[in-house]
Amino acid sequence: MAESEEEVDVLVQRVVKDITNAFKRNPNIDEIGVIPCPEARYNRSPIVLVENKLGVESWCVKFLLPYVHNKLLLYRQRKHWLEREALADITCTLLLLNPDFTTAWNVRRWVLQQILGQCSAADRSKKPQQGEAERGDAERGDAERGDAERSQQLARTLHQEMKVCSDAACRYPSNYNAWSHRIWVLQHMGQGNVKVLHDELSSMRLWVSMHVSDHSGFHYRQFLLKALITELSQTPASTSSPQQRCSTAPSSSSRLHHSQANGELSEAEAAADEEWQLSANTVLQLFHQEMELCSDLIQSFPGHETLWSHRRHVFYLWHHWRKEQQQKGSTNGESRSEVLSSNGDPAPPTLSAQSSAGGGGGVNGQGHAAEAMEVDGASLPDPRDSKRLKTGVLPPSPPALPSEPSFVSGFLDGCCNPEQRRFALAYKKWLDTVIGQQP
Repeated sequence: MAESEEEVDVLVQRVVKDITNAFKRNPNIDEIGVIPCPEARYNRSPIVLVENKLGVESWCVKFLLPYVHNKLLLYRQRKHWLEREALADITCTLLLLNPDFTTAWNVRRWVLQQILGQCSAADRSKKPQQGEAERGDAERGDAERGDAERSQQLARTLHQEMKVCSDAACRYPSNYNAWSHRIWVLQHMGQGNVKVLHDELSSMRLWVSMHVSDHSGFHYRQFLLKALITELSQTPASTSSPQQRCSTAPSSSSRLHHSQANGELSEAEAAADEEWQLSANTVLQLFHQEMELCSDLIQSFPGHETLWSHRRHVFYLWHHWRKEQQQKGSTNGESRSEVLSSNGDPAPPTLSAQSSAGGGGGVNGQGHAAEAMEVDGASLPDPRDSKRLKTGVLPPSPPALPSEPSFVSGFLDGCCNPEQRRFALAYKKWLDTVIGQQP
């Protein structure tokens, strides 16, 4: 085994590179652990990769952790320079050994900023210049290939960062640094991309079902839900006034006034109103699915305050979204009010204790297992639903289900767990006082 400082440096550099290569060979590694081995018995790498499992022999950890830690601190103190790839390798190794190390996460943000900056600079350099029309087909083809390669690189980087964050969160409970970094990555690399946000929300469904006490994971899910709702609500129907939408209609002003005088909608108004209804129905479907998930988890794992806290946040978000949309649509007739109150109750669709146990659509339901697809090991809806979300086309509307006060009242009637009953009573009191709902 290496003893001198030079030999230790060579050894650790090789181990760091072996870890990096292991993830390159198998990006689907889902478990990382330490193999008890007090000393190096064989002249081989201490990194063991078997299928999707990565093992690190324990004897090298005492050399590996101080090395990567000191390298990173020296870099932060500007006493030692590291290339971008070396920084990524060191921070990856450090986060595998110590997932809650804040400095390593911050350095990864810096590395990602450099990647995004290079891509932005490449895009700016491609702005049309004099003589652009005379460019040959070969030059235009090279430019298009360059755009495709940058897009693929960003997609791979995004996927890799999500994987690092997920691994760190699994190895260290309530790892707020990992979840904060994951939010930062989406804000800078997935902003405005409805499909990415929806895929993340879907893939997180299994994770939160397996970590029902980890509030940081549910906080990330709340961020995704809010970001999705914000993107889906930014339609022309919700960002422009009725007068502005009417000005885009192809008909003349006399025909427009005639249509309005007879209570008819112009073509632009009708199209905008239909687009708004599709967007609103999509948002309602998201709320329905999230409340359904909450109901199933609360039933399956009684006595976890995190689940009730998440339900409170989702309902509060829905309450304010509905109020905001009603205010925006107050001048658009009754059609929008009908969409927002289609369930006949001011509460979002939820599952009762009986329906959540046998509805087949929750975490424990098996009704859609045959048609589900896998993303990071999580069960997702039909992939066509993602396209519908992106284009505004919605699956069938959720059925009318009991209101929140009805859910809590029905839940308390059959509740035997004292902790669960206490959380349910606190939630009922919050509904009555903050939201103003009455059972």
